[in-house]
Amino acid sequence: MENNQLKNILTKIGEVNPEYTLDKQVYNVGDLIQFIDNPSEEVQLVVVKKNPHLTRFIENPTEEVQLSAVEENGYSIHYIENPSEKVQLAAVKKFGNSIHFIPNPSEKVQLAAVKKNPDSIYYIKNPSEKVQLAVIEQDPYSIYYIQNPTEKVQLAAVEQDGYLIRYIQNPTEKVQLVAVKVDPRFIQHIQNPTEKVKQLARSKGVKI
Repeated sequence: MENNQLKNILTKIGEVNPEYTLDKQVYNVGDLIQFIDNPSEEVQLVVVKKNPHLTRFIENPTEEVQLSAVEENGYSIHYIENPSEKVQLAAVKKFGNSIHFIPNPSEKVQLAAVKKNPDSIYYIKNPSEKVQLAVIEQDPYSIYYIQNPTEKVQLAAVEQDGYLIRYIQNPTEKVQLVAVKVDPRFIQHIQNPTEKVKQLARSKGVKI
């Protein structure tokens, strides 16, 4: 049955019995909001508070309604077109990985997202060095999710745990040296170590 047909049926039921009008029953069954033309902000707020995902049935929800939805469930930003930065921040503070549904988030939003969930950097295209460092400070193992980390970021990771060199593609010589100083056996996780790095590992008793 198409939505228009169902809407007509529900409307007729309400005409026969005023207790079952869409405007009244939507408070009990939030999904009915999809059949109401221009629902009031009051109705929208009640509905999204009960089920934030019903935002998808609201055309042009107000910022207050958007905030109510994402504060209940950050993932619901997926259903909001062109959310303001305020709404974006509320969403990622609730659920960092919701940044996946925000095109071109500002650095401020990115930082809020990785603060909540460090692994949300996986969903950020070309994160700034500041964002990358914020991730490593919280969870150095999140280097695994960073593509092409800067040398500063690489160093921040291996200085906390040299073993993380295994997750860094093409680490600089400086980074390699730090890792091998921590434990010369970590050289086994370095593809094409420089001669200087090999010499350091040998000096610490590792056969290469």
